[in-house]
Amino acid sequence: QVHLVESGGGLVQPGGSLRLSCAASGSIFDNRGIGWFRQAPGKEREWVSCLGRSDDNRDYADSVKGRFTISLDNAENTVYLQMNSLKPEDTAVYYCATIRPRLGGRCVRNSADMDYWGKGTLVTVSS
Repeated sequence: QVHLVESGGGLVQPGGSLRLSCAASGSIFDNRGIGWFRQAPGKEREWVSCLGRSDDNRDYADSVKGRFTISLDNAENTVYLQMNSLKPEDTAVYYCATIRPRLGGRCVRNSADMDYWGKGTLVTVSS
């Protein structure tokens, strides 16, 4: 059984930064792409970013492009999401997920293409 555990959320002022971590129970990131999603109160879950393992492609939602950066530490089996210049509209529970191997390790956006999910970490951006 694969376990993904997110951490690093918290309360931050607008303009501030946070780094989220997603630690895996094993070397699952070797052949799976990784996705970050978020769900704000009263809203549907939305895709934020992904990292492809087959081509090292990184992709971002327009709303976070230029402010968020996804990265992977293979030795630590941990994926990071560095979030800078945070805005109140970034407030949400953030989830990491692994992309199904049948997608060939590519970076994809559809939550239906994810197989394992973490339980999320809450990010609140407020003054």
